[in-house]
Amino acid sequence: MTEASSLTGRLLVATPALSDPNFDRSVVLLLDHDREGALGVVLNRPTPVGVSEVLEPWAALAGEPGVVFQGGPVALDAALALAVVPGSGTPPDSVRVGPLGWRRVHGSIGLVDLEAPPEVLAAELGSLRIFAGYAGWGPEQLERELEEGAWYVVDSEPGDVSAPEPERLWRAVLRRQRGSLALLATYPDDPSLN
Repeated sequence: MTEASSLTGRLLVATPALSDPNFDRSVVLLLDHDREGALGVVLNRPTPVGVSEVLEPWAALAGEPGVVFQGGPVALDAALALAVVPGSGTPPDSVRVGPLGWRRVHGSIGLVDLEAPPEVLAAELGSLRIFAGYAGWGPEQLERELEEGAWYVVDSEPGDVSAPEPERLWRAVLRRQRGSLALLATYPDDPSLN
């Protein structure tokens, strides 16, 4: 796989045919994709657990809703944080690389080091979201799922990471696509009732 074929920074949008309940109507941001496999977080699975309950120092920086999101079925006891840093752009468009404690994933979206003091990053972050767990694929596993039609691959936007109504993200991402993908945004929750 070449860097050009990497899907890092793109979204995987679950197709209606995807039967795995862990990913039903999910929108996954790929944080890494290479020959070794892929890693991402589900952007639209809020939990009832407030950020203040598990990572209190970061609660003031968390966007709405201020809860922890289930990033996927793997390592639910581990936390990842994503944040948008306005104006950080993608090199070479911008010389800025972002603040200390933040590592670019794609464009202005990056991973936050939760060991860093929140006050160091507070002035730089536009939005922050905390995820428990992640979604992972072994070598060639994601490629097989793509061939089977389990996922649509679309471009991400910085606002996807901090969508204030995450339960609407699946439809919103599909709606902004061109052609037949936009029509799928109206796909009923239960097609048997149609």
